[in-house]
Amino acid sequence: MIVRLRPLTTQWTFLVPVLAVVLLVLTWGRGLPGPLVALATLVLAGSVLAAVHHAEVIAHRVGEPFGSLVLAIAVTIIEVALIVTLMVDGGDKSATLARDTVFAAVMITCNGIVGLSLLVASLRHGTAVFNPEGTGAALATVATLATLSLVLPTFTTSKPGPEFSTVQLTFAALSSLILYGLFVTTQTVRHRDYFLPISRQGDVITRDDHAGPPSARTAWLSLALLGLALIGVVGLAKGVSPTIESGVEAAGLHQAVVGVIIALLVLLPETIAAVRAARRDRVQTSLNLALGSAMASIGLTIPAVALASVWLSGPLVLGLSATHMLLLALTVVVASLTVVPGRATPLQGGVHLVLFAAYLELAINP
Repeated sequence: MIVRLRPLTTQWTFLVPVLAVVLLVLTWGRGLPGPLVALATLVLAGSVLAAVHHAEVIAHRVGEPFGSLVLAIAVTIIEVALIVTLMVDGGDKSATLARDTVFAAVMITCNGIVGLSLLVASLRHGTAVFNPEGTGAALATVATLATLSLVLPTFTTSKPGPEFSTVQLTFAALSSLILYGLFVTTQTVRHRDYFLPISRQGDVITRDDHAGPPSARTAWLSLALLGLALIGVVGLAKGVSPTIESGVEAAGLHQAVVGVIIALLVLLPETIAAVRAARRDRVQTSLNLALGSAMASIGLTIPAVALASVWLSGPLVLGLSATHMLLLALTVVVASLTVVPGRATPLQGGVHLVLFAAYLELAINP
């Protein structure tokens, strides 16, 4: 009996994404009772782990930095689809949804994932080593995108409130796409070496030494299953969100907490993949995942909501509050000081995690 069950236990990463999509189809648009919420939560967690597995298979096949882009872009595309869907259904109360989600993604990636990766790598290997040229370029792009899209609307005067005019929103959307395209070209074509893991002697590591790459057939299968797993993660997260909203409301918390919780669920695959890379002393891969996800979240979300605003009747609030702008500025300054040396100790990881904790605390108690 144990022998018969063993193939099932080794193939769970293939079964769970399919189960997640089937469950999503059966429950889409319906209120979920308690038992189904519990089942959806378990399947969601399994989908997260399966997504990490398949992303690592693809990354091993294509190598860095292409592997880091796969998970970042896949998660962001589905995240954008979820945001637009919720904005269409939400009316005026969803006016700040895009802003809250994008800012949550920036703080989770630039402080949560970066801090956790640096802490894990430095505790395990003494210091966390990475390439400051590539990481600095990624950080500069994230800071520029965040400022153009989330800070400027607070200070513009063409429209009342923290909103862009149509011309300004178009400019922000085009700028986001151009900057993201330039970064991807730089990362994958012209200066690919800047985004590859490096050894403690500063040498670029072009291949992993733990196993041979999977076959092309396995990689394509993993790509398909990664897509199914991510659809399951985002779709099931949306399905359980009414329960989360009810719990947040019952606890008397701010409504923005819902967006934070959903963002944490959606970004969980990248978090796990980044920590695994940090444990293997591939900190550059972890930083590629974190900063690439932040960049993709802004660079794809802002153009998508700009396009969606053509048929959305409610306002689109993008400008951050003074508190959040201060947190963003502090994050950029601290991240810059972290990146410059190309090495980090547990102290730098702890600083980023404290900033992330401050963001969560202020989301709960604004």
